[in-house]
Amino acid sequence: MTPARRGDPDPARPTRKVGRSQLRGDRTRDAIIEETIRCVNEEGFAAASANHIAERAGVTWGVIQYHFGDRNGLLSAVIAHGFQRFRRAIQSVSVPAGPSRHRVEAVVESAWAAFSSAESRASFEILISARAGRDQVRVDELEHMARDMRGLSSVLIGSGVDSRSQDTVVGELLWATLRGLVMAQMLTSRPIDSSRERTLLVDLITGLLDGVAA
Repeated sequence: MTPARRGDPDPARPTRKVGRSQLRGDRTRDAIIEETIRCVNEEGFAAASANHIAERAGVTWGVIQYHFGDRNGLLSAVIAHGFQRFRRAIQSVSVPAGPSRHRVEAVVESAWAAFSSAESRASFEILISARAGRDQVRVDELEHMARDMRGLSSVLIGSGVDSRSQDTVVGELLWATLRGLVMAQMLTSRPIDSSRERTLLVDLITGLLDGVAA
């Protein structure tokens, strides 16, 4: 049997031929989404008009129509992209062993990194700004975010506390606090240092967990 050489396809993995035009199309689609995210974060939702996004991305409006249908389709794609990244980040959080405070710090900082990413902030701003068009954007993503935070709190609490209500309390505290910090950043163009608020959040959750375990 001839040994596999570096760069050879994995024989256990089915291969799928992808044409150059499809690869080019995928790259163009991704580039438009990334430019929309930058536009929303740098200039705000109101500036993210169809023509302005096309100009920033260096494409025609017809290209955007081809990939997304219309502006609402593009915004929905940005929301889906942002929250997919958010979920992957939350699901990959590793809670270290040790004292409650170390575990809580790891979870809060990981959740904050996911919440405050460019993709999440843009998705969040689009959802808030487009709330009047609830049938046109995927507002159910907000509830999915809240569920992710409750799931994260369940991982944090672990089997040491047999209380579903405790999961909910910690999850809602994470969700409400980090959401508020992101919204505060959205209201100003200057960077806001939220480290003090996050430290207080760690104090609150640590005290809550230690109090229940006592």
